[in-house]
Amino acid sequence: MPRPVTLFTGQWADLPLEVMAEKAASFGYDGLELACWGDHFEVDKALEDDSYVKSRWDILEKHGLKCFAISTHLIGQCVCDHPIDERHKGIVPARIWGDGDPEGVRQRAAEEVKNTARAAAKFGVKVVNGFTGSKIWHVLAGFPPVPPQMIEDGYKDFADRWNPIIDVFDAVGVKFALEVHPSEIAYDFWTTQRALEAIGRREGFGVNFDPSHLYWQMVDPVEFVYEFGDRIYHMHVKESVRVFNGRNGVLASHLPFGNPKRGWDFVSPGRGGVPFERVFRALNAVGYAGPLSVEWEDSGMNREQGAPEALQLVRKLDLVPSDVAFDAAFASEK
Repeated sequence: MPRPVTLFTGQWADLPLEVMAEKAASFGYDGLELACWGDHFEVDKALEDDSYVKSRWDILEKHGLKCFAISTHLIGQCVCDHPIDERHKGIVPARIWGDGDPEGVRQRAAEEVKNTARAAAKFGVKVVNGFTGSKIWHVLAGFPPVPPQMIEDGYKDFADRWNPIIDVFDAVGVKFALEVHPSEIAYDFWTTQRALEAIGRREGFGVNFDPSHLYWQMVDPVEFVYEFGDRIYHMHVKESVRVFNGRNGVLASHLPFGNPKRGWDFVSPGRGGVPFERVFRALNAVGYAGPLSVEWEDSGMNREQGAPEALQLVRKLDLVPSDVAFDAAFASEK
């Protein structure tokens, strides 16, 4: 059977869930990956009111849609981040920001991620996608010189903060999937390996695989799948393009998305360089049977053109594995 194709609602959170579900169904999607912002899935309401959980499923089922995961990227970012500043204030609810004291924000964010696991279990999904933040992302440039112990402390901080969170995930039967992404504790191949080791490779903590973030860093997403296949709990179908013309750099020069001076940008799936067919074949090889969730981002394209186009790309390139060797027919009968 083909894998279900869902649409991540994070970039559509300006729309009520009812409107979003109607659109996704009209495009032909099998389901939605619900963002925990906007009105799509509100963790506090889900825990306080059984009728709220039912209301989310009522909307989905009305439009023939399924849900396999919810996502808490914005809150998760605050758990480990340093510094905590006005950027974070702009993405979290007032109840998480509080008085803005950095450690208070981190602690409240951690409790909210735990509650997200509880809400996911109540909602009936087995995966929560999100970010972790990072105490050491800000030292990426390596200057002023970074003492090795500072990096070690960053991974220890991550483990100290996330192990108690994953304890709750384990207790309720839900898994957390970190979207490997610049600004997180794991942002490429080697940092993913190191983060998994730091947390003891426990099964409750895995990966939301997004090839777009690897591709623009010139990391092969196919190699990533083969190495970390047992920890890929969810996938984002997202696309990026590299434009290295001798002037544009890989660090994007503090330029906003859509600026032609950037060395890379997000584009609609199929319009960049991610080798999606090779990626889907690799996912088949490692046994990934979960959803393929389109996370649509493209500053130069209307999302209502891009989302249905992305769906058609996935339908075309996602291959159902053969249950017979193609050369079996060559064998003579015995």
